[in-house]
Amino acid sequence: MALTLQFVPHNQIENLSSLGRIRKLLNIAKQDRIVLLEGRLTKEEEAELIKITMEEINAEFKGIELAIIYPNENLPDDLLQKLKYTFLWALMGNRLGLTIIGPATIVKEIKRDPNKIQLFTQLGKRKVKKLKLRSDRPTARKQKRRRR
Repeated sequence: MALTLQFVPHNQIENLSSLGRIRKLLNIAKQDRIVLLEGRLTKEEEAELIKITMEEINAEFKGIELAIIYPNENLPDDLLQKLKYTFLWALMGNRLGLTIIGPATIVKEIKRDPNKIQLFTQLGKRKVKKLKLRSDRPTARKQKRRRR
């Protein structure tokens, strides 16, 4: 099983209804893909995503892991920088940030700290086949059997 990340630009979901956005993102996660959404959902959409996910949990779909990254949560002390960021937030709205949604069967944990995000995954267990090599030359065990 390969790890698949699917980037979803904000312009693909901006014209959808709230339920349409949630359905699109949840359907991608159900395909065992990790969604990297440009921007973020509203608080109401996040709550609805979690609610719908809980309703759809079954033997095949174990749920999701969700993390939202807000850029520059701590505004700088410089007044000019504060104005710049405030203007940018007003202009860009929900396009700022990054949302990560992954199926719980693959994404085990998402850790955030001020400098980085760590995404811990566990891919499905692979069965390792033992490869038996055959040679034309009989082994010592086979030679003993033939002699008897």
